[in-house]
Parts: sequence; structure tokens; C-alpha cells
Amino acid sequence: MAAYEAARLSRVFNQRCPRRFPLAIVKPTTENEVVTAVKLAIQHKMRIATRAGGHSFPVWSLHDNSILIDFGDFKVLEVDERNHIAKVTPGVTSKELNDFLIEKHGMMFPGGHCPDVGLGGFLLQGGMGWNCRNWGWACESVDAVEVITMQGEPIICSAQQNRDLYWAARGAGPAFPAVVSKFHLKLRPYPKNGFRSSGYIYPCGLYRQAFSWALRITATLDRDTEITVCTRYAEAQNQVCLSIHFVCMKATPEEAEAALWPVQETRPAGTLSEWYCREDNLGNLYDKQAKANPKGHRYHTDNAYVQNGADVVAVLEEAFLSLPPGKSFAFWSAMSPWSRGDLSDMALSMRSDHYFAIYAVWDDAKDDERHHSWVQRVMRKIENHSVGTYLGDSDLQKEDARYWANTNTARLVEICEKWDPESLMCRYKASCTELELRN
Repeated sequence: MAAYEAARLSRVFNQRCPRRFPLAIVKPTTENEVVTAVKLAIQHKMRIATRAGGHSFPVWSLHDNSILIDFGDFKVLEVDERNHIAKVTPGVTSKELNDFLIEKHGMMFPGGHCPDVGLGGFLLQGGMGWNCRNWGWACESVDAVEVITMQGEPIICSAQQNRDLYWAARGAGPAFPAVVSKFHLKLRPYPKNGFRSSGYIYPCGLYRQAFSWALRITATLDRDTEITVCTRYAEAQNQVCLSIHFVCMKATPEEAEAALWPVQETRPAGTLSEWYCREDNLGNLYDKQAKANPKGHRYHTDNAYVQNGADVVAVLEEAFLSLPPGKSFAFWSAMSPWSRGDLSDMALSMRSDHYFAIYAVWDDAKDDERHHSWVQRVMRKIENHSVGTYLGDSDLQKEDARYWANTNTARLVEICEKWDPESLMCRYKASCTELELRN
């Protein structure tokens, strides 16, 4: 029983874990073992769930009466240097991938910001990765996927073959009707001298002035610069502080300095602390993200794409500034110009210029209701100005959440019915439209 429970909770990030119990847990180390597990489930008409990194907030890998295929021990990382393509299994994390790429090949992939996020769930749900506002979603850099179908057949899906599954693999998340065994990823060069970053931390009393400035300057920023606005209780502070971070990913320090100077020149006065064009790198940024997203805690998350015409500063003010004391935080990410460009032909389809998410973080189960209620209360007001929700920061419990555009939901239903007619893959019901993905 102890061994089963250890396997059930292996690498599960959110300690607010549902009491769901798979009938069997398989930990493959080869693709053949993945195929065998799928065929076993088909033979016994058992449902299938998968776990890549275990970082999903709703812990979608756990389902009753299912076989859980845990990719934690199956890690393959191959690089085709000539074509700048990496082939990786779902259990490889963003940090593992980029550590390898930077050291061995001078390349990188715009994976998840948190170091222990597995690529499987991250890419299937779209992948809001590094510099997403300019480079696009990580799933748009997926060149192909190798999958095991619900008929037990290994196939490759790309723009040239099995195009419907390739379409679904880029944004369907837990609705994907097959088991991914490997991703083929397009890589980017990593700056030889690393990144450069600037940051400005303001007291909550300057929220409106500082956030308004960040919104104005976003349209003028260089295309290799990521911008995030975040609130949290900073160390040694008994009030919420507003942090505005700019990470510039230019090829040279001189280019980064030129790109970040307009930010430094126009910043509002009154910072508690600040830095300009400081030398940085992915390893350091991953360390900071790990500290901001601590393991061994309870999480409740929610998010919204805020309408382009909304008064964003006013709409987000309560959510930003009323954080419960502790480790909780909220953040806004600029999504323009990607949000205004042509959309790739993929399942991922919800977007606006403004992405906002809340991470309620706490230690004790007795505080569950307090944090859950706070998230619900502040998000209820924001939802009046929302055009949709991102799978990655959702708990998948809201019946009225819109994860895809209506036409994409309808197409996804058709693809699920085609490739998984017996509904063997465990899928969350998504009441995004009048159509529902079968559970």
C-alpha cells in the first residue's frame, strides 16, 4: 500500500490533491512499454491517464478506475543539430531540456517558466513559455508528435500526416485523445552572453501609476523582451508590493542595453528597489521561479484573458492588492503583439492582449476554504471582462470556463470521437459551449 501511494503521488506538485485512485500505475522506460500499457488498457476496456511532470494544479493525472502511465522514468532527449530539432519524451522538464540544450548545443526552447514543469502537459495545453508575447506559444514550435492511438498503434502526427491529431496536440490539454510518447521541437539560438533583465519594485500605493506605465510602454518594447507585472508580499514587507520585470533575450549585451534603456528612462519614481540591464541567464530565472512556486504547498489557481478594451488597471486592482498574507501571488503578462497576429491552425484559440492569473498558495488544509473563496470572489468580477481562460493555470472546475473558441471546441469533439470512440482516455468535461467533450 505504501508503494502504491508513493507511486500515486509521485511528483504531484499541488498538495491539495484529489482523492482519486487509479487501478494500476505503469512507469515505462521505453516506448514499447508505453505501447504495451495502452494495449493492456484497451484489452481490459480500462481508461487511461498520463503524467508528465506532475505539475498540473488540478492533478489531472489521477482518475478512479484507470491505468496511470507515468513518464517520470522515461526520459529521452535527442538533438538534430542540422535541422535544430529536439526529440523529447513528455516527462522531460523545461529546465532539463534547456540545461542540456544550452550546455551542449548553444540552443534553447521556450519551455515553461517553472523548472519542474514536464513538457507533456505544458505543450498539450499550449505552453505559455519564455517571451510568449513575441515568440508565440511553445506549442507553435512543435514540429511533430509521436503518439500511441487508442487502437494501440504508434503513429507520427505533423502538418503532413495525421493533421487532425497534430492540430489537437497543440492546445487540447487533457482533452487530447491519444498518448503522446515524444515531441519534435523547433529550437532557438541561446544568447552566448545570456540574458539581461531590469526590474522595478513599487509599494502598493503606486499601483495605478506604475501599472499604467507598464501598459503604455509595452507597445514600444523590443520583440525580444518579456514583461511581467506581479504582486506578492515581499520579504521584510508587511504590505503587497508591485514588481515589474523585463527580461531581454538579445544576442549581445549592447543590444539588450539599447532595448532596456527606454524602460529605465521612463520609469515612474518611487521604487522600493530597482535594477537595470543586469546580467542574467535561464538558470538564475529558473531558480527564482522555483522559489516563487514552492513545492510542498497547497495551490488554487485561476486566470483570465482580459478584454482589450477594458480598463485593465481598475479591473485587476482588487485581485492584485487584496492577496492573503503569505506566499500567494498574482501576475499580468503582456501578450501583444502575438495576440494581434494571425493565429496558427491549432486547438489553442483563446487570447487577448492581457493575461492575468492568481496563484493562491498556503500550507494548512484548514485554510482551504478561505483561499478558495478569495480566488472565486476576486475572479468573479474579472470574469465580467474576460474573453476566455488558459488551461495551464486553471483548476478545470468551472463549468462556464471557455478554453477554446466555439468552432475549435466543436472540431475537438469530432477528433475525440474519431480517435477515441470508446472514451478510453480520461478527459475532463469542458462546458465551454453547448458542446461537451465526453468524460
